[in-house]
Amino acid sequence: MAKIKKESLVDLTYARLREDIITLKLPLGKRLNVSEIQEQLGVSSTPLREALNRLQQEGLVMNETNVGASVLTLDEHDVAEIEELAYTLQAAAVRFAMERGDRDKLAREIEAQIVRYDGAKTARERVKAVHELIGAFYHRCGNRRLDKSMIAIQGQMLLLRHICAECIDGREDLGLFQTIHDAVVANDADAVCGALLVYSQKNRPAVCQWIREHAS
Repeated sequence: MAKIKKESLVDLTYARLREDIITLKLPLGKRLNVSEIQEQLGVSSTPLREALNRLQQEGLVMNETNVGASVLTLDEHDVAEIEELAYTLQAAAVRFAMERGDRDKLAREIEAQIVRYDGAKTARERVKAVHELIGAFYHRCGNRRLDKSMIAIQGQMLLLRHICAECIDGREDLGLFQTIHDAVVANDADAVCGALLVYSQKNRPAVCQWIREHAS
């Protein structure tokens, strides 16, 4: 049996910690005890530290001198900044995708995610559906650098969406997602961007309130 490559072990450790952070299993601001995590995951310090470095670069982990690593903390200003940057990238992806891509296929992909969202039984399933719905524009935008720019803050956006799913049922968002679908069919990029902006802003107060109540 082939040995697990060092890079694979780092990837697995990174993926496990990232999932635990964005799904809130590791609370905001929680101190990350390296020794405890090593024991829990059965890994040595080297792959763990490399994984933590990657999470730090992604903005999901903070590392302070003489203090150590901890899950990021967020406040209202942080939420606004993350969502503003994400919306700027989303708007560009929407316009490129609708100019360069197959709008019929794009509309079908969005419709499939709306059905998935409507039938979701858990918060995680709803988050996944929203992630794939918005991701459809990036997949078809024809700009790899734009796609990579979104990946850089993707973890933080997924974290915010999980918080949103925790504090809001979200069924009222179905109307906004349907507006996005209809605007794609009508080739109206402005209407798509408008709906995405409303979606970004409408749930922000509840997300910020949840953060104030739950942050360590």
